[in-house]
Amino acid sequence: MLSYRHAFHAGNHADVLKHFVLVELARHLGQKDAPFWYADTHAGAGLYALDTGYATKLAEYVDGIGRLWSRDDLPEALAAYVDLVRKLNPNGKLTAYPGSPWIAHQMLREQDRLRLFELHTSDSELLLDNFREFGRRSLIKASDGFAGLKAMLPPPPRRALVLIDPSYEDKTDYKNVVSALQDALQRFATGVYIIWYPQLPRADSRQLPEKLKLLPAKNWLHVSLTVHAPSEEGFGMHGSGLYIINPPWTLHATLQQVMPYLVKVLGQDPGATFRLETSSP
Repeated sequence: MLSYRHAFHAGNHADVLKHFVLVELARHLGQKDAPFWYADTHAGAGLYALDTGYATKLAEYVDGIGRLWSRDDLPEALAAYVDLVRKLNPNGKLTAYPGSPWIAHQMLREQDRLRLFELHTSDSELLLDNFREFGRRSLIKASDGFAGLKAMLPPPPRRALVLIDPSYEDKTDYKNVVSALQDALQRFATGVYIIWYPQLPRADSRQLPEKLKLLPAKNWLHVSLTVHAPSEEGFGMHGSGLYIINPPWTLHATLQQVMPYLVKVLGQDPGATFRLETSSP
């Protein structure tokens, strides 16, 4: 299915979780002088307007980044992420939101590289337009991200941060994520992989984290943010999660600090909660 457009959901609670963790991981990799590659299998358009177009239809950003925008008590890790969003909104008004490719690009150094994949025709064209000025550090392909990931691994510098976050509107994405990671870990076992998934009533969504735990990866971390109780009708996303393979050892402590804050600020009813588990003792 190629109907999904992330612009409808830009800046929502799922983006907050995904992007603040992305910033933390990129910061960690950047502590060493050695270069690394950032790969995004479902890059989307890269940048999104919040005051016009698709984002105004659902205005999900209001209960996501919008709830953090004016706060003065942000934990350090969240503040670093919000500062990047502010960089895109220099007049202080929240009118634009960065996708993961833009955020990653801001974190990369001269020696690092971007590898972006997007299959949706309209979004891939927007992605090319939005990143044209970034030059040789970025390689953008209007192609399937699962196939693109397979072709690029292992990366020449033997260091990489990979984000895998399909829309899951096509239920085969659940199977494809597991298959892609099985192959990726054979080709490049030491890479840092971030897998995003939605919390939905459907069994595929609930079972995905358990299937990921069966992969041959010794080090992993699983975090989820539930912003409200599942609907009685059984529809809609009530939260999201990240499964991270080869996370830095510091990430667990950071999440222990940040996740209760996110529940407090982004929670929409008493069903709001978080889950944090790791393979480390």
